[in-house]
Order: sequence, then structure tokens, then C-alpha cells
Amino acid sequence: MTVTLADVTAARAALEGAVTPSPMLAAPKLSALTGAHVLVKYENLHVTNAFKERGAVVKLSRLPAEARARGVIAMSAGNHAQAVAYHATRLGVPSTIVMPDTTPHVKVAATRGFGAEVVLDGETVAESQIRASAIALERGLTFVHPYDDPDIIAGQGTIALEMLEQAPDLDAIVVPIGGGGLISGVAVAAKALKPSIEIVGVEAALYPSMWNALKGAELPVGGPTLAEGIAVKNVGALTRPIVESLVDDIVLVSETELERAVNAYLMHQKTLAEGAGAAGLAALFARPDKFAGRRVGLVLCGGNIDPRILASIMTRELEREQKIMAFRMTIADRPGMLGIIAGKLGELGANIIEVHHQRQFLDVPAKGATLDVTVETRDQAHAEAILAAFNESGMPCRRLDGGAAG
Repeated sequence: MTVTLADVTAARAALEGAVTPSPMLAAPKLSALTGAHVLVKYENLHVTNAFKERGAVVKLSRLPAEARARGVIAMSAGNHAQAVAYHATRLGVPSTIVMPDTTPHVKVAATRGFGAEVVLDGETVAESQIRASAIALERGLTFVHPYDDPDIIAGQGTIALEMLEQAPDLDAIVVPIGGGGLISGVAVAAKALKPSIEIVGVEAALYPSMWNALKGAELPVGGPTLAEGIAVKNVGALTRPIVESLVDDIVLVSETELERAVNAYLMHQKTLAEGAGAAGLAALFARPDKFAGRRVGLVLCGGNIDPRILASIMTRELEREQKIMAFRMTIADRPGMLGIIAGKLGELGANIIEVHHQRQFLDVPAKGATLDVTVETRDQAHAEAILAAFNESGMPCRRLDGGAAG
């Protein structure tokens, strides 16, 4: 191993006074949802709201004076960027961060706010790395890799030291995988302290890079994912052999499972998780059979989610739970019809969110109109009762998927 338990222990000493150990708490509501005994490691509570501060502090604190004076550069989709920017500024080290053009604005703004020069270049982190490497050579900057660096891996591994102190009886730790730095550090430390513990990695199904590398598979890699923090096409040269040796399994999770996990953290734990941060919980949703009845530690690795994306996720989850329902009916185009429908919805206890009236389509009778209505309901049974009541009263309607249609 390029990183050992001794390295992780030494990294922990470097964090003292710079990164506060994060809490790890039982999550009974998530346990009820998943069938596992869930404990959450809240890495979203650091200053930059993500675990990346650990590795960044270890790397930056070990730079020689000359390298500190010249400055550092990194490429990142957000959390590594903010960690390097914040702690570099704290230590008086100039920092430049190359970020993909697709990085959420909230992460770009936060990185600049922590004092870094931000360069936007490329569609992916891999493309950003090309530009970062060129700038590093041009300016003589030290490259701070987000995952493929022994200091970074050792720093991230301190999470496992804390988890096994906080909950020594864990059966498994579930860790998101991007390039592999986090899970490598966690696996090195956890397996050294407790060889019987199972380490499970999680990748977005759209970016199964480590899965492909270890299994010799050729699943397609790419596409828009909620978990942009782990949307990595190339795994690390240092991390791959560690993962291959110490990680017991990898679970691929869908975008729907990631959305559900982000929403569950917000609704049940009252905490923010970005898509990558929620990947561990998404794995429990994807494979409940694997984790049922076991004590499982989830690394909530980051909470930097775009508020607009979060609002969309919440609405979509309400639709999936049928607490928001859209339906369409064809009505007579005469005065008073909207009032009749609104009154009936009120009697049924539904709250109207949106109404769309359409007279122009050829499939609508000349003396008729199409009415799309989106309403708030209590639950699936209430939604079905509303549809049944309209159909039974001679106003046929049908459900629309995904909200009101125009």
C-alpha cells in the first residue's frame, strides 16, 4: 500500500486546530426507511461543508516554504476547490483553481469567496486537469490533486479513525467513489483497525469508472448527473490498487435513487446533502437486501448543493409520493366551469397550485377546452379519491406524469 495506517494517524495530527472532528449520529428515521441500522458521519458540517478539507490541510501543511510562496493549483468540480482555497488562504498560500464550465454557480462563487483565482475550463474534471497542469508548469505552482496523492488519501482516511472511535461496532462503511481518494483512505484505516468491517463504494450509474476499472467492464461513462462531485471518468493510479485490495463491493445508483437520498437527508435528518454526499444513502435504497439489519456507517461527504436543484428535487419527490398531482380534463367552454371545478377541489380538500386552460388544439371540441390542474394532496389515497370523484361526477379526467402539461 502507498498509504498505511501510520500515514493516516500522522495525518490526523496535522489536522489538529485546523479541522474539527465531525459528529456521527444514529439516524432512526433513515433506519426505518432502509431496514439497516444507520449512522451518519456529518462531513457536511466543516467550514467548506465537505470532507475535502482533511486532505487539503495535510497536503498544504507539508509544503516547503518555497513552494508555499509560489502557490498551489488544483482542478475540481467544487469541494476540493473550496477546501484548497480556504486553507491555502488561511495559511497565506496563493491558490488557483481550474473548474469545469459545468460546475454549479454556488460552488464557483464559494471558491472565489475563499480567496482563490478561479479559471473555468472544460466540460469535465479530466479536461480541467489538462488546463491546470499547463498553468502549473507555466507558473511553477504545486499541483494539489483531488485524490491521487498520498497526503490527500491519508487525510481523507482520518474519517475512518473517527468513525470507528465513535461507533466501533459498525458492520459496514459506505463511501462515495469519484477518483477514489476518500474510499482509499477510509479503507486503509478501517481495514487496519477492524479487518472484518465491510467497505462498500458507491458510484453514480452514469459514471461507473471504478466499477469498469476493477471488473474489466465497459459500461458507458458520461451524462448529466446530480452527483457531479463524483462524476469522474478516470480513476486514480494510486487509488485503484487500494480499492481493488481493500474495498469489498461497489454499488451503482440511479439518478432517481440519488434524488430520493438528497430529499431524505433534508426531510428526515434536516441536513443538506449534495448528490455525491447522498450517494451512500442512495446505495441503501438501491440494495436494501445487502444492508438489512446491519450497522452501517454512511459518509455524508458534502452538502454544497445548488438551491435551485434542491427545490426541484423536493418538488419531484412530492410528485413521486403523489403529494402533488397533475390531471387533465376536457370541459365545456362556458362561464362558471372553472368555479365549479375549483369548488369541487375545495370540497375534496385539495389545494390548487396551477391551472392551464387550452382552447387551440384540434383534439379539443370547438365548444370545449382542455384544463390541466396541479394540486397538493395528502397522499396517494387522497390523489386517487380526487380522480375518482371527478370521474364519477361526469367530469372525466386522467393523471398527468411529472406535473401540469401545456
